Amino acid sequence: MQGLSKFFSVATLAATLVFGVSSQALAAPKTEFKVAWSIYVGWMPWGYAADHGIVKKWADKYGIKIDVTQFNDYVESMNQYTAGTFDAVTLTNMDGLSIPAAGGVDTTAVIVGDFSNGNDAVILKDKTTLADIKGQNVNLVQFSVSHYLLARALDTVKLTEPDVKVVNTSDADMAAAYKTPAVTAVVTWKPIVSTILEDPSAKKVFDSSQVPGEIIDLMVANSAVLKDNPNFGKALTGIWYETAALLKADTADGKAAREAMGKASGTDLAGFQSQIDTTKLFDKPVDALAFTDSPALPTTMDLVRKFLFEKALLGNGAKSADAIGIEMPDGKILGDAANVKLRFTDTFMKEAADGKL
Repeated sequence: MQGLSKFFSVATLAATLVFGVSSQALAAPKTEFKVAWSIYVGWMPWGYAADHGIVKKWADKYGIKIDVTQFNDYVESMNQYTAGTFDAVTLTNMDGLSIPAAGGVDTTAVIVGDFSNGNDAVILKDKTTLADIKGQNVNLVQFSVSHYLLARALDTVKLTEPDVKVVNTSDADMAAAYKTPAVTAVVTWKPIVSTILEDPSAKKVFDSSQVPGEIIDLMVANSAVLKDNPNFGKALTGIWYETAALLKADTADGKAAREAMGKASGTDLAGFQSQIDTTKLFDKPVDALAFTDSPALPTTMDLVRKFLFEKALLGNGAKSADAIGIEMPDGKILGDAANVKLRFTDTFMKEAADGKL
């Protein structure tokens, strides 16, 4: 029995050592990350940065690897992030709450990149006033920020969603769908808006400049991944501000960058500039901080979460707009403090503003 006991002791010790080594290996911070982005003026810097060595430069600085992937379908990029295939994704404040957060993925907004100031629009075919939308089918990406913009637009003419019929349409198919006789109303974003407005029948009857600061474009990351290795957040922030500064630069290099981003988004320099003109881009961290830390952000997110609850977009189990907690940079929480799934932080933007990246 002693020999048998000794055997078990040695086996147990070996197993413990192996388990200990495995645990240590598993506990090592993640160093390889995957980022998803889709075509939109405020997100074009991510593709440019990946193509021109800026992503690698900042990843190398922090001893990590970042793989950047473009999606042609915006919703699919968010679904892939929510499924855990990607560690970070570009999305709007509303979509961040209604898709990954509502899906149970604790998500942190690392960078507040811009807000739409006319990029998102309601377009009618052969009609000139918003009130004409009543009774029409409206093609949009269901449950996206376009859905939100439609609701905000309808409010201004004393209409509600039951006064129209929403038709879920992928952003990748929107421009082609508009050309079909059956489609008479769409809600979408640039560059798709610009393409559709080239058609003489297309009339813009409402856009996001009428609700400024409400449609916010973010780079978000999985909170657990970010906590495990904050260098991922630092690298993302460095990438953003270097590329965004180039985007806005009145130099030959800046012009070349805008031309490249415009081409990548399916337009030319003039077309891309028109998108920039209807975007409040935060190319300087101090401006992003002022916006992120302002009282306007919780006010906007309160409006957004109430809209999502009213439209049953916070999940089937949501009993009120408080179902999902939203943490602000100062630590204050909207909603359920025991179920915080969307977090706004100014940590990384502050480091950029202080020159500490």
